Amino acid sequence: MILAGFFAAALCLGLILGDWLYFVRLTPDASRYGCGVARTQDRFTHITMAQLSGRFDAEGLLILPHGTARWFPHLNQIVIRQKYRLFAIGFRTLWPLKGLISLSPDGDALSVVCRKLTPWSSALLTGTWFVLVLVGMVGALIGLFLEGELAAFRGVVLALGIVGLGLVFLLSGALTTIFAYRLENARLTTVYQELREALEGAKS
Repeated sequence: MILAGFFAAALCLGLILGDWLYFVRLTPDASRYGCGVARTQDRFTHITMAQLSGRFDAEGLLILPHGTARWFPHLNQIVIRQKYRLFAIGFRTLWPLKGLISLSPDGDALSVVCRKLTPWSSALLTGTWFVLVLVGMVGALIGLFLEGELAAFRGVVLALGIVGLGLVFLLSGALTTIFAYRLENARLTTVYQELREALEGAKS
């Protein structure tokens, strides 16, 4: 049983690591990989597709101060992500974001739709955490009810304690997720603004 547990843990860790490594790749298939968490619309003014293509190198890459962008001309899409260093200085969360930007001509400008994606493992683990806390809290309350404990004052106090503890876990999880999203979103927005400045600055 212990060996099976170690094997399951190693397999789970391998799947999460593989999910993250595939998520950060800058290939056409991997660029669309991830769980969508937000969507924004914008316009790049006074720039055409031809001018945009000329801003990237032969491999479709554009190195930005805080990230990397890759252009896929056959898809009219750009994927952006922040720089990931092995021993980076700074707080890193378990909910990294990347942006998949879809472009379409709009007169002398480009219409932009940016989808923000996070790894599927991050989304699934977060959802599993909230589900387990809710199921555990409700299950404990049902158990107390079936055993008749709620008829006594001690059982009511115990039920209130279970609810309070469950709400603490839910609130702490929600605050952690919100903080991580705001932090990663700020980093991705910085890369997006750098991309926009680089493209619109080359319009002439």
